Amino acid sequence: MQKTRWCRGRDAINRLRHPGYTSPMNHLFMARAIQLSITNVLTGSGGPFGAVIVKGGQIIAEGVNCVTGKNDPTAHAEIVAMRAACKKLGSFELSGCEIYTSCEPCPMCFGAIYWARPDRVYFAGTAADAANAGFDDSFIYQEISQQHAQRKIPMIDMMREQALEAFRAWEKQANKIPY
Repeated sequence: MQKTRWCRGRDAINRLRHPGYTSPMNHLFMARAIQLSITNVLTGSGGPFGAVIVKGGQIIAEGVNCVTGKNDPTAHAEIVAMRAACKKLGSFELSGCEIYTSCEPCPMCFGAIYWARPDRVYFAGTAADAANAGFDDSFIYQEISQQHAQRKIPMIDMMREQALEAFRAWEKQANKIPY
């Protein structure tokens, strides 16, 4: 039988580098996101979703779902938290940040997260859990794959050539801020 040698230092470093590794601090941040989601429901403020954004080991922004309270279909917890974090940082990017969200991001939040470019996202509940509670967004993924005119909300393309002028102007702009 072959003996296994353990190198605690190297094992610990490899564990930290593993993309699925979570530390006790990760659990504290996720617990905060979950608590925000529960409080949001219990106070009648909105849906069961909460999010926190962390930079340098500190929470820099929090958000809860306030779609119905603000009459804003984009006011999901992740979006609210990202808006607050970007304002605080004075940047449209969240590089160097981590997002902790009480549930797997919906398609809108997923897209916004990629535009914001955080280092990573941690989530607790899954899309299936959300669907079981009445927040099923699987139809959006199905709609994306449909041809424009075949979607439940038809999307009709028009005046493309005129619209391309904005992209041409962007390409020529010398002092643009790329994102």
